[in-house]
Amino acid sequence: MEPAIVLSISVAAVVVAITGLSIYTSFGPPSKQLNDPYDDHED
Repeated sequence: MEPAIVLSISVAAVVVAITGLSIYTSFGPPSKQLNDPYDDHED
């Protein structure tokens, strides 16, 4: 295969993996451990 195609597929795979991980962290089970900084500073 051509090196440009391999590089494009590799970059696309990394972007999809990071996007999936961030969605899982934001909305999945780990989101229960996240805190809201605006709730910490109630008036």
